[in-house]
Amino acid sequence: MESIIVLVVLAILAIPVLLLVLWLSVGRLRGRVDTLERELAALRARPAAAAPAAPAAPAVFERPPPAAAPIERAPPPPLPYAPPSPWGATAAEPIAPPPRSPFPSGPGPLERFVEAAKRWFTEGNVPVKVGMLVLLAGVGALLKYASDQGWLRLPVELRLAGIAAAALGGLVFGWRQRLDKPSFGLALQGGSIGVLLLVVFAAFKLYGSINAPAAFALSVLLVASMCVLAVLQESRTLAVLGTLAGFLAPLWLSTGSGNHVALFSYYALVNAGVFTIAWWRPWRVLNLLGFAFTFGIGTLWGVLSYKPTQFNTTEPFLLLFFAFYLLIPVLYARREGSTRWVDGSLVFGTPLVAFALQAGLLQGERWPLAGCALAAAAIYVLLAMFCLREERTRLLGQAHAVLAVGFATLAVPLALSAHATAGVFALEGAGLVWLGLRQERRLPQFAGVGLQLAAMVAFAVAMPVTGEALRAIANPNFMSGLLIAIAGFAIAWSWRAHRLSAPAVVAYGWALVWWTGVAGNEIQRFVAADARAHVALVLAGFTGWLAAEVHRRRPAAALAATTAAAFVIGMPLALAQTGLDRPPLAGHGAWAWPLFALLGVRALWCLRAAPDSRFAAAAQFAWWLLWACVATLCLRWLGLHYTLAGGWLLALGAAPWLVLMAVALLRGEWLSRPLGEAFAPWLPAMRAVAAAVVAAIWLASLAAPLSAHPLPWLPVLNPGELTQLAALALLVHALWRHAPDALGTRRVPVAALAALLWVTVATLRSVHHWAGLPWGPSLLSAGESQTSLTVVWSVLGVAGWIAGSRRQQRALWLAGAMLMALVLAKLVLIDRQHLGNLLGIGSFIAYGLLCTLVGYFAPAPPRAPTPPQQEEMA
Repeated sequence: MESIIVLVVLAILAIPVLLLVLWLSVGRLRGRVDTLERELAALRARPAAAAPAAPAAPAVFERPPPAAAPIERAPPPPLPYAPPSPWGATAAEPIAPPPRSPFPSGPGPLERFVEAAKRWFTEGNVPVKVGMLVLLAGVGALLKYASDQGWLRLPVELRLAGIAAAALGGLVFGWRQRLDKPSFGLALQGGSIGVLLLVVFAAFKLYGSINAPAAFALSVLLVASMCVLAVLQESRTLAVLGTLAGFLAPLWLSTGSGNHVALFSYYALVNAGVFTIAWWRPWRVLNLLGFAFTFGIGTLWGVLSYKPTQFNTTEPFLLLFFAFYLLIPVLYARREGSTRWVDGSLVFGTPLVAFALQAGLLQGERWPLAGCALAAAAIYVLLAMFCLREERTRLLGQAHAVLAVGFATLAVPLALSAHATAGVFALEGAGLVWLGLRQERRLPQFAGVGLQLAAMVAFAVAMPVTGEALRAIANPNFMSGLLIAIAGFAIAWSWRAHRLSAPAVVAYGWALVWWTGVAGNEIQRFVAADARAHVALVLAGFTGWLAAEVHRRRPAAALAATTAAAFVIGMPLALAQTGLDRPPLAGHGAWAWPLFALLGVRALWCLRAAPDSRFAAAAQFAWWLLWACVATLCLRWLGLHYTLAGGWLLALGAAPWLVLMAVALLRGEWLSRPLGEAFAPWLPAMRAVAAAVVAAIWLASLAAPLSAHPLPWLPVLNPGELTQLAALALLVHALWRHAPDALGTRRVPVAALAALLWVTVATLRSVHHWAGLPWGPSLLSAGESQTSLTVVWSVLGVAGWIAGSRRQQRALWLAGAMLMALVLAKLVLIDRQHLGNLLGIGSFIAYGLLCTLVGYFAPAPPRAPTPPQQEEMA
């Protein structure tokens, strides 16, 4: 067993030496190549003006003199003129250097380590350094070989004492050489102490000359001596060797007892030494070495040997080690002249590793871990407050603040439910965004947004967990979702305050979705089916009013758009309420719609704070259309409920839109309130929408019989046709007063055709009601219908003829003539089939009499006005 140990030690010592020597050789050659490449690039980049003078150039290209001719020292004659050669022309042009990639900003950690090792093996007294490493291996091998061969007949104790005495002599000699030959002295001191450690190891492990406590004490003494010598001589290498030997001592002196208290107590002493050295010397590699060995061996022991019964004897050491490596970066940051970078390996690695080990010691118990996380957050808060007071430790203080936030965040899911975690994450994220904006830093803002997403995940995880005893609003689902929405609104407010409009709109939309989502979920779960649409209406009105109130103090387009959307949503909700076999204002609508109206009026009044917003005008636009829809649904439901005839249903359904169109055409300022002039640009759109709805109703009603039951049928004087006539009058008025200029020459034909169409349908409808003929396509083939159309069209044509002649309006006279021509064509093509009955005969007689009447009153069309020039020529 001892032979194997010695061979392992020799391999460990020899292999790195050989690899480092090989690495240094390759690195040295690579460095020379890089230097030559840089010099060559500099020469190529040198401008042509910096070239040597012209007289020196021919020396390169002139033919060398014969070897036998002597060299005369006469002064050189003036250079004759020579035409420029291609060589000169080529030399005058600077050679562009090849493109080179930019140098990296700085070496990485591995490169710095290799560079440090290369400097150690290339600077100072290299032979002594390498020789001492090889000597250590040789001494170990010599001791073992001498023991096996029996060359030394002296007792083992004397032999070890002799080697120790020689090592002590070398240590003293190296100390005395520290000033004259510092590299040699340091290497000799390190090698001597290494030999002494090997002597202690051999005395304890190989020969049993000393017991474990004595060997342990001697090792501690030697390690401490090496560290003291390193501090006194400012030798980082010696300190690293001493620290490495200190951490390895328990491994080679182990007796297999498994006493973790003794192991961690010894490591506490070694780490105290590392902490003391860090107080005086900023040697980062020493701190990293201690951190790696302490937590690495501690983790290995915990995985292999830890038992829950050992918690009380293990926890103090974990806290002590955590404190050591928590304070070492603070000591380094407060040192005068230190750079302003933070050792992330210790600052962030220490809490992560320590908390992971703490979780292992506690066997994953949530409440104790939550307490530990809160305690760590409190510690880092105090350290952050302490470090942020000074400029040189400000960066470290910011890192501690981030860790404090992280541990506080981690404590939430450990201590609380998923719903509470979602709420806390959301609020914490809003706080981080606000802090990042105050500090003008993006990282806290990104962290805050990330916490919003984490809150969403936590909420999604908690959603399936429901209970039977939940109450509306006072339940975890609604409360956690409400907190997420509030956090989103806060983030949007913060971003908008710093003029970040696009992110603010996104955050506002996120919050609005959460607010409407959780509120809608409450309505779906706790409100009766017949009242859901009404409660949703109140929710929409409440949301629009809140947005308008905020808009009144801090105008924003997104807020006005929210109010407009609330009014638009009222339309499908009104349809949903009508689908419940009752009008929107009945049942729960008796309180829902008045409340919605109050909220809407107040919201529109608040939007006056920024009436120039296009969404404020859009909100008022949607407001008037909404009430027209609601009134139509209510009036039509009343007509259906009381089984009124079709004419009455048309009058009731079209009345709100006729009123809206009439007000928009004749009293537009009424619709502009409360926004006032800001709504004026939207009045044309209001007229267009109202006209489109009225036109659609008018066209659809032409195909209906429009019964006036229980009243007798009278042409025109019935509710249906009076409604059609009113709609046609409003449409013609809109066509004349508000139509685009492109329709200027087409207004009269369009209006005339619409009027003719209405008169034709009204005539057929009278035939249907008076003659008892069925309403449908077959009505057109009846003789009564054709005779009635002939008479009515003829009367209209004659009226146009006479009126055009009397008023000297040729266009009107021509319109009457065209209509009479249409009637004549109808007589020839259609009515001649009915000459066998009185109705057909009456059609021809009526047409003839009317034409005779026209010939008496207006025998010829009025002449068109003649231009003055034509009259003079005549």
